[in-house]
Amino acid sequence: MKTVLVSAVALIDRDGRVLLAQRPEGKSMAGLWEFPGGKVEVGETPEAALIRELEEELGINTWKSCLAPLTFASHAYEDFHLLMPLFVCRKWEGMPQPRENQTLKWVRKQELRSYDMPAADVPLIPILYDWL
Repeated sequence: MKTVLVSAVALIDRDGRVLLAQRPEGKSMAGLWEFPGGKVEVGETPEAALIRELEEELGINTWKSCLAPLTFASHAYEDFHLLMPLFVCRKWEGMPQPRENQTLKWVRKQELRSYDMPAADVPLIPILYDWL
């Protein structure tokens, strides 16, 4: 089974809310809510991938020094195994904007469990909840 490395981030605003992105129609797992991020390309670190993905998907800029590793997910889907480090970020430049037809929503930690998320993301919620 192929292992796919994906880097994700919990962007946390000044009010302690977390940004979730809803996967758009036409993508696998469309309609589910997830932490922003994306695939780590060959020769790229998880942090570099996240910085690139945040600029591409949300139009914001951050720095490696602002990405704190929190936990990771390891989940076997039907046709691949996902390994996903989750970082926390509280500092970035710009206002997150949906650049890839996704819907964005700032969510309080108490509301995280009420959003349908991919199976790999679900175990990250209690860890993030306790951390916040």
